[in-house]
Amino acid sequence: MNAITASQIYLGRQPILDRNQNLFAYELLFRNSARNAARIPDSSTATATVIANAFSEISIGDALGDCRGFINVEVEFLFSDMLLLLPPSSVVLEILETVPMTADVMARCRELKEKGFVLAMDDFLEITSEHQELVSLVDYIKVNTQRPTPDELERLVKRLRPLGKALVAEKVDSKARMEQCMALDFDYFQGYHFARPTVIAGKKANHSQLALMRLMSLLLSDAETSELEAAFKPEPVLTVNLLRMTNSAGAGTTVRITSLRHAITILGRRQLQRWLQLLLFASGTHSGTTSPLLHLAATRGRLMELLAGAQKKGNISYADGAFMVGIMSLMPALMGMPIEEIVAPLGITSEVRDALCQGSGALGSLLKLIAATESDAPEETESALQECHGLDAGTLNQCQAQALAWANSINREAEH
Repeated sequence: MNAITASQIYLGRQPILDRNQNLFAYELLFRNSARNAARIPDSSTATATVIANAFSEISIGDALGDCRGFINVEVEFLFSDMLLLLPPSSVVLEILETVPMTADVMARCRELKEKGFVLAMDDFLEITSEHQELVSLVDYIKVNTQRPTPDELERLVKRLRPLGKALVAEKVDSKARMEQCMALDFDYFQGYHFARPTVIAGKKANHSQLALMRLMSLLLSDAETSELEAAFKPEPVLTVNLLRMTNSAGAGTTVRITSLRHAITILGRRQLQRWLQLLLFASGTHSGTTSPLLHLAATRGRLMELLAGAQKKGNISYADGAFMVGIMSLMPALMGMPIEEIVAPLGITSEVRDALCQGSGALGSLLKLIAATESDAPEETESALQECHGLDAGTLNQCQAQALAWANSINREAEH
């Protein structure tokens, strides 16, 4: 990759969910720095190269799996030939509200549509005569739900619904706004209410019978501890329950759990097998779908593990602690409990506890970095990256791609 893509790109992502809160797509947020892209010479080529390389060199396309990636398109990038390097089947091109509706722009949009690209209108607030032609070409209209009043939003949706376009409510940042948008019959939803740990508070997550049977099979075949550890990692809730179970079994000791491997060793294989058998019989039916928040928790864990490995090569305990912080960071939403209550009985190390409860230490800095990349917050991302010694933007991008691909492969396995 060139100097721009190697050292200045950032990859953020935010889930887009359907009405059943199943993962539908990601908005991919590409950045070259915290500064406005217009300050960088030839910004359109830089942006196009970043996105093209992301799909071809670090396999973001593979990481998306069956989900599409929504990508913001400014006017310079709209006319870049590099846009045509993107796979039409994997992306949705969001035409930003700042793009002028000129004859050339409309001709380009028609050309892209003919080439198989799916288009969306971004940050839509009102229907104007200059947007009529673009409205006829797009499949999705993304509506900014923060700026209109509730009455204005209702009137806007009533005008948009007859157009037959899929409506995406963006900037959904609270339960109240989510309920309003559901009542207005939006098709898809995006915002901090979903990406941050509030959406599924109080709900119990079921263990996957497939995961339990896979672990039982590994135990019965006398698999190596490393194989058991790898099977636990895609199951965040199961992992936390393992830690709780392990600490309970070792009550009265002063041993602090440092990793999944450590927990498996302390509990012992016989006890682990009995516990898994109990869960298997009690698990009931499994819907076959993965909670977006569970998917995000597993991805966080893997991403933190990869970044920790890049920071401190060969330090396995540090990488293990990073994984635990990543998956446990979303447990308040998944388990309906404050993080302090979840952490208290687990017997985890002080480094992991402090990162989760206080955001402190090297692991706390990594968690802040990941949280920033999941939001459209380039300045926070750059600031957090500077606190993570030994990491740069290129490493962050590569690790994100690997983590997404890993989490997506786990989902694919679960579906078969």
